[in-house]
Amino acid sequence: MFQHTFITSPGSWVGEGKIVLNMVDEDLVFYTVWNVLNRDFSGAVTSVQTIQIQGLSEGIQNEMRFFSFSKEGFSIEMQNQNVGKVLGRGIIDEKMIGWEFRGGDLKFEGYETYLLQDDGTYTLKGEYISSDQFRTQVEGHIWQQKEASLEEDHKEADEKGKE
Repeated sequence: MFQHTFITSPGSWVGEGKIVLNMVDEDLVFYTVWNVLNRDFSGAVTSVQTIQIQGLSEGIQNEMRFFSFSKEGFSIEMQNQNVGKVLGRGIIDEKMIGWEFRGGDLKFEGYETYLLQDDGTYTLKGEYISSDQFRTQVEGHIWQQKEASLEEDHKEADEKGKE
C-alpha cells in the first residue's frame, strides 16, 4: 500500500484555496480543517471535514468514511446536510488520492484529487455539478497540522477565554 498520511492516519489537516461557482462572478476564498480519526476494527477511517467560505456565516461539514482499501482503490461514504449520504469510489497511487461520486440517484456528481507534493503537503482540485446545473470548482492546498501547533492553538484559545 502507498505511504500517504492524509486520510489513512489519524491527525488534523488544514488548508485554504478558492472556490469558483458558476452563479457568482468572483472567486471565493475558503479554509478547511480535516480531522482524521483512528481506523476502526474493520480498517475504515472516518474523517470530519469543515469548510468555511470567506463571507459566509455558515460553514459546511462533511463526514467521510473511507473503507475497503485495496491496490485498486477504496470506497468512500460522504454525509452532509445538503446531499444526505452518498457512496463513491476512490483511487490511490504513490502521488495521488482521489475520489468521485457518479450516477444513480445522486443530486450531484463530481470528484476531488489530492496530489502529494515533495514537502508532504497536497494540492487539491475538485469539481461538482448539481442536478440543477450549479457547478462548483475548487482549488487549494492542505498540510498536516503539527502537534505543537495544536497545543499552541489550545493554549491561545484558553488565554482568550480568560480575557
